[in-house]
Amino acid sequence: MATKPSIPKGTRDFLPEEMARRNYIFDTIKSVYTLYGFQQIETPAMENLSTLMGKYGEEGDKLLFKILNSGDFMNGLTDDELLGRNSVKLTSKLSEKGLRYDLTVPFARFVVQYRDQIKFPFRRFQIQPVWRADRPQKGRYREFYQCDADIVGSNSLLNELELIQIIDEVFHRFGMRVAIKLNNRKILAGIAEVIGAPDKIVDITVAIDKLDKIGLDNVNAELREKGLTEEAVSKLQPVLAMGGSNTDKINELASILSSSETGMKGVEEMRTLFSLIDTVNIRCAVEADLTLARGLNYYTGTIIEVKALDYQIGSITGGGRYDNLTGVFGMDGVSGVGISFGADRIYDVLNGLNLYPEATTRKTQIIFLNMGDAETAFILPVLKRLREAGVPAEIYADAAKFKKQMSYANDRAIPYVAIVGESELQNGVIALKDMTSGEQCNVTPDELISKFVK
Repeated sequence: MATKPSIPKGTRDFLPEEMARRNYIFDTIKSVYTLYGFQQIETPAMENLSTLMGKYGEEGDKLLFKILNSGDFMNGLTDDELLGRNSVKLTSKLSEKGLRYDLTVPFARFVVQYRDQIKFPFRRFQIQPVWRADRPQKGRYREFYQCDADIVGSNSLLNELELIQIIDEVFHRFGMRVAIKLNNRKILAGIAEVIGAPDKIVDITVAIDKLDKIGLDNVNAELREKGLTEEAVSKLQPVLAMGGSNTDKINELASILSSSETGMKGVEEMRTLFSLIDTVNIRCAVEADLTLARGLNYYTGTIIEVKALDYQIGSITGGGRYDNLTGVFGMDGVSGVGISFGADRIYDVLNGLNLYPEATTRKTQIIFLNMGDAETAFILPVLKRLREAGVPAEIYADAAKFKKQMSYANDRAIPYVAIVGESELQNGVIALKDMTSGEQCNVTPDELISKFVK
């Protein structure tokens, strides 16, 4: 017996009903983005590795899927290079391209490449798959969709406010209870300064970003392994344990970071953002979370992360401010801020909580059985009228046995079956069977249309 085919770990197939649910997610997010004036773009699945490498930190670079060069990719390699087994050097010669890790870095490349064709501030959204060579686990896939929105060319914190409002509106439409967590990269840099470890900012953010996953003791152990002194680790503890209201946290931070100019800028940005949030009706919880780091090197200001409150899973939305991302592509002075909805994790949450509206999986409402050529000729104009009126309808293509056609309709859970046999054809009527109640009646084509088109 032949081996059953399979797909790579960390990827998924989606059946028709699953795709209907996914399209509900994409359509909801897209409609809210459009409501806020964002324009859609797309970029290629693959980018030059020179575009991607060095933008996500050392850990991120390891998770990039590299694509072997076309043709004889071993051409030009010496035996010494092969025997040396230096993966970094070999990769640079074997691979010039990679699958995109996220949509933000390709977007930065896009902005620089098309700077003369777009108007700033530029508000873009993008819904496409990304790939990460990660270890698959619950809620973590190697191929998954991101639904990004970014605003570039403006420093205003009103942009952050609008992104928070978008998050609030999207999850309100989904019926999901979530918490929006906020921090600021300048605050994290200020904390590194005041504990005497400004050169360890990346190590600190990568470690504390794992606090929810590995716990305080393991975070402290990782910080020590990265070379932080016991004194620095000790000074960090009050920040990691900080509680109270958002105002309490901001005020306490202002006291702790008073000697750090960078840290105080972050405090004032957060204070301003929460003040703006207070002027609008945000329905979900918004919390200042000083352990939030989102370990990506390109964030420079506000950091945003969203957690589901009623379902155990990782972050379902994230983002932040990046003031210097386009600079690496030769375009300085362009500030940006963006968010990304994790469609695959949102899909898992909506499935787990059974939050899909009934209309989400709207399917064929009526199927016409095929009893022969003359009967089909009578049916086809009626079928056309139903579809023109927006009613999902189909006809069984083959004149198969009656029982087989009825079984097909039953297996597909199609609510109505229309039958035109010899007697119905003579009388110009259609036998309409309700598959739920079992009731059956004869209707004219006009009566049938009226029943389904309301």
